[in-house]
Amino acid sequence: MNSCLQTIQDYGLRSIGIGERLLPKSDFTLCEQFTLIGSGLLWNIYFGVLALLVGFFLSTAVGLAKSSRVWFIRKPAEWFIFIFRGSPLFIQFFLFYEAFVLLPKLGWDINLGFAEITVETRWLTRAWLGALIVLILNTSAYAGEIFYGALKSIPKGDIEAADAYGLSGWTRFRRVIWPTMLRLAWPAYTNEAIFMFHATTLVFFASFPAWGQKGDALYYASYFADKTFNPFIPYPILAMYFIMLTMTVIFFYGMVNKRLNRHLPQEQRRKLRIRPQVIR
Repeated sequence: MNSCLQTIQDYGLRSIGIGERLLPKSDFTLCEQFTLIGSGLLWNIYFGVLALLVGFFLSTAVGLAKSSRVWFIRKPAEWFIFIFRGSPLFIQFFLFYEAFVLLPKLGWDINLGFAEITVETRWLTRAWLGALIVLILNTSAYAGEIFYGALKSIPKGDIEAADAYGLSGWTRFRRVIWPTMLRLAWPAYTNEAIFMFHATTLVFFASFPAWGQKGDALYYASYFADKTFNPFIPYPILAMYFIMLTMTVIFFYGMVNKRLNRHLPQEQRRKLRIRPQVIR
């Protein structure tokens, strides 16, 4: 027990640069595998939470833009959704990483009048920001299509009732259209949130390098599988962590779903139906 506690202390936060710098080389214990894979999960949570948080607002804007009657607002949203939903996330990571690598060579000089500064763009090749941007854009496209479909499904009676009460513009959107859109879209959006956390395993596996061996859960699971030639221990541990993460997402999104449907009769409340995607 004491040795396992020491292992947790040494490697529990290693994925973010805290603790032992050198990975164990041999005689791997279950505690080391659980600890290091769990440590890497911190990156998966970081990517998933921030991508969903920022992507939620961007996807709402994309869904509204696609439903606009103004063509120069609607068309960019349609192409944005088409491109990011029509191409694999795996390829998007490669393309964006190569584009980010080229940016420092191009150089960005900003003339402030009294001084000229060069903007450093090398941080875009780091996974903590570059990969996060890709995940935000990807989930915004998928969720934007979900919200667009929900907007089109809003009952006309709800809008007519808002008009009858004299609501218009921003007030009508905030109090009637947006809450109804969220209520209709939330079950599908919950599935998107689950898949986004699963998709974070592609970050270091696809193209963005793990600097200083500070990778995610899959990075450490692959390390142990390669060293021990036994994938039947680290990968089930990885799967267990992601099942726990998925159950957490279902719990919190389920609470939001109940909140959104609290005014409806019990038989009319939309229930969450988890349908994980096999491939993006």
